[in-house]
Amino acid sequence: MSRSVKKGPYVEPKLIEKIKKLGEEKKPVKTWARRSVIPPEFVGYTFLVHNGKKFLPVFITENMVGHRLGEFAPTRTFRTHAGYHTQKSKTKT
Repeated sequence: MSRSVKKGPYVEPKLIEKIKKLGEEKKPVKTWARRSVIPPEFVGYTFLVHNGKKFLPVFITENMVGHRLGEFAPTRTFRTHAGYHTQKSKTKT
């Protein structure tokens, strides 16, 4: 369910402070705020978004505006099913 239009998008206040403090400097900004919506001011900056285990670098482009930071740092990795590779190699020989 999306947020009310009256309230507007949620952006972590600390993130806005960090971006203003950086100015023109484009150092990566480390954050745990996956729920923050990406405003147009973030375009061109790199964020290190925490995925629960480590920080993944996310470079913000114009296409990402309006999405959340967490959408670009997946929390789960898909491992292939156990028998798939062994069956495939047996049929080749």
